[in-house]
Amino acid sequence: MTDPLTAEVLRNALVVAAEEASIVVVRAAYSTFIVEGSDACAAVLDARGRLVAQSMATTLMNSMALRTALPELVKDFPLETMRPGEVYALNDAYRGGVHTNDLLVYRPVFVGGVPAYFTATMIHVSDLGGLSAGGMAPLATDIYLEGLQLPPVRLATEDGIDPAMEAVLRANSRTPDKVMGDVRALVAGTAVAAGRMETLIGEYGERGLADGVDAYLDHTEARTRAALAELPRGRFEASYPIDDDGINPEKSHRVRVAVTLGPQRAVLDFAGTGPQVPAAINASASQSLAAAVFALRCFLDPAIPMNDGCLRAIDVRLPECSLLNARSPYPCGGRYVPIYAAMEAVFQAMSDAVPERAIAASGILQPFSIAAVDAPYWIHLSYDFGGVGARQGLDGPDATGVHFGIGRNSVPQAEPVESRCPLIVESVETIPDSGGPGRDRGGLGSRTVYRFLAGCHVTTRGDRLRLAPPGRDGGLPGRPGGFFKRHLDGTVERLASKVNNVRFAAGEAFIVETTGGGGIGPPGERDRQALLADLEAGRVTPRGAAEDYGVSLWDASTGRDRRSRRREPTG
Repeated sequence: MTDPLTAEVLRNALVVAAEEASIVVVRAAYSTFIVEGSDACAAVLDARGRLVAQSMATTLMNSMALRTALPELVKDFPLETMRPGEVYALNDAYRGGVHTNDLLVYRPVFVGGVPAYFTATMIHVSDLGGLSAGGMAPLATDIYLEGLQLPPVRLATEDGIDPAMEAVLRANSRTPDKVMGDVRALVAGTAVAAGRMETLIGEYGERGLADGVDAYLDHTEARTRAALAELPRGRFEASYPIDDDGINPEKSHRVRVAVTLGPQRAVLDFAGTGPQVPAAINASASQSLAAAVFALRCFLDPAIPMNDGCLRAIDVRLPECSLLNARSPYPCGGRYVPIYAAMEAVFQAMSDAVPERAIAASGILQPFSIAAVDAPYWIHLSYDFGGVGARQGLDGPDATGVHFGIGRNSVPQAEPVESRCPLIVESVETIPDSGGPGRDRGGLGSRTVYRFLAGCHVTTRGDRLRLAPPGRDGGLPGRPGGFFKRHLDGTVERLASKVNNVRFAAGEAFIVETTGGGGIGPPGERDRQALLADLEAGRVTPRGAAEDYGVSLWDASTGRDRRSRRREPTG
């Protein structure tokens, strides 16, 4: 489009179509995690499989799945066989999906009797079978233990959801009514976005809309290449470890990356990453692509739109049969573990490339599920975030996590969880001294305590609970978190980072502590006023000030400089 104003109006209209679909999914869903956490994704794609627009609150890992899986859908259901009103679904991790509980739903939008666009939605539905409720299977050794697998299927026609598909979904869920409520919400979201696309087709015309989409993607590509051109050229390598795979608690794994920055182009090559393993620490290609793109975009102009134009300038290479590109039957449910390691490796490589914008390693998302022991089943699926690593000149945010999108807003509030599940949220707080000490301090981790009013099963999937996120340039690591069981007598037992269906009795409590982020720069160089502010706010305790910064509370308040570091920096 030659008119800049018209082009901008169209770009925003495409994003709004996706955003409205995601809002519909959240409002219509049945699962607590979706309704209260607003964890829903929606996107507009074209029939060529290009990502045109995504909802504003969408996590990049979800929109990359929708983009990667669409060509797989079209392989099984060619465009010329599709009919108006039909809706399709899949969750196959090896064909672009995420894991078994994440349903990807597509609706074709027709132009001249042929699908020209697709509207798509995606959420983590409440339960589709597997080792434990809510889709958590941290000790799975193959994909079959993680729940129902769906290749591309026709989910609905203009007459409604296919009865046979509904029967299959219900038969494989502990919470069939919630799952079908979630599925209908997904379908409704695609319908709303499709209606908006049909309006745009009518307003701009078939050719006008197609040209507008092409111009939007070209505009994004140009902006991405311009941003990449501002970065220093060269090859920058880094790696990041994974604590363990849950099966062998003492064996760590590693993700490696080489980032090559050229003129208006970036290549992220993960050659040398560990091989796929029969444990839930592998990821599908779509998730690893999202991690790589997200991490690189953190060093680019944040105003650059996220669509296929951005991806044209970024070449992500994921070795097959590795932790980042698993093949059947290796499980993919624990995808957060390897993709966060991939993301961190890119962060550290880019921090070497652009040291003035460096970031230390962060505590990461720690997911868990709490579920009834017997029918009738209730499920609370959630997570909390660790502290973000310090950045040059800035302390890391507390308990926010470097996530692919919605961040802390996706953690459900206590009251609706208590109203839906037999538990009490006793406390939610940040953990003093958990942020890595440094000239710039790492963000704090958090502590949440759930006391149960009925017996239940708890399942966890954590990492960076043994190998703490390191600091940079003399900064110290963050404090590792953990999962804990508080018994009726008050004693507290530390659980492994990855456990399946641990039985809790009524009155016992589950404690979730997340990991703090690493610091940047020697702690002895921290500004005295910043340290005093930390003491006053409770982010650092007097003991922490003395042990980590070599400064007593009296010294900090009077301005005396008497530092004697007791912890050694990580280098």
